[in-house]
Amino acid sequence: MSAEGGTKAVLAALSANLGIAAAKFVGFLITRSSSMLAESIHSVADSGNQVLLLAGQRHAARPADEEHPFGYGRSRYIAGFLVAIVLFSVGGLFSVHEGVAKLRHPHELDSALVAIVILLVATALEGFSLRTAVAEARHLKGAASWWEFIHAARAPELPVVLMEDLAALVGLVFALAGIGLTIVTGDPAWDAVGTLAIGILLLAVAVIVAVETQAMLVGEAATPAMVAAIRDALAESPHITRVIHLRTLHLGPDELLVAAKIGMDVTLTLPAVAYAIDSAEARLRAAVPIARRVYLEPDIARETDEPPVRAMNLPSAGR
Repeated sequence: MSAEGGTKAVLAALSANLGIAAAKFVGFLITRSSSMLAESIHSVADSGNQVLLLAGQRHAARPADEEHPFGYGRSRYIAGFLVAIVLFSVGGLFSVHEGVAKLRHPHELDSALVAIVILLVATALEGFSLRTAVAEARHLKGAASWWEFIHAARAPELPVVLMEDLAALVGLVFALAGIGLTIVTGDPAWDAVGTLAIGILLLAVAVIVAVETQAMLVGEAATPAMVAAIRDALAESPHITRVIHLRTLHLGPDELLVAAKIGMDVTLTLPAVAYAIDSAEARLRAAVPIARRVYLEPDIARETDEPPVRAMNLPSAGR
């Protein structure tokens, strides 16, 4: 997944949410609507989300050192997980608390028309942010569904922004419905119901984002397509008779560790083995550019090993 595309989507969402949060707070001060307050907190949380994602990207860009020989790539996963646990959950719990409080002690709305206008403007801005995220993600997801894209993605930024913007638009619909029903019926309890619905929505999104980013944080293998490309690259390398074992691990969204035990032509000399491994590594990196850490262990293929990728009978070769 393109880091540049993710950054563009995050910046667009941050710009939109800062303006939306300010407008919603003004609307709350005028109308005293609990739905408007919940949406204000939602937008502040969303802005914090983007700041965390950008900070995670910056920290992940630090070069590897002695204490972190594999780099800091997983900082982006930590940022995505914090988005779910800290900000989404805080926004959701606050909204649920506010909704319950307003159900117990309803409050009449002031200047409800102002709230509706602000929410409509916010809807347009959130739509712009979602459109940007969709445009950046569309060429990456290919023929997969949006849910498959979110589940299979190894970079957190675009999936988080997509989930966040979708939740924001649905939350705005809840707020508009709550305020609209309050105007029509004269019962302020509907505003509280809208607030409660926003809170439940945020908590649901928090769970989804937490589950997806937790899997990345624990350590996920390359996608099946990448694994197939790695196997093909090794199979096409001279003097490799089969891939005995292959393991992959994402050190970060744009950095993959590949470890493989490979069966080799038994007639090779030691210099020829070294040359064959160097050639295989170069071929592998050309096929999968994010495979930056590659460890190949030469061995003799046995009947109990994994099925052969390709059988070969090649003469020995030196440099």
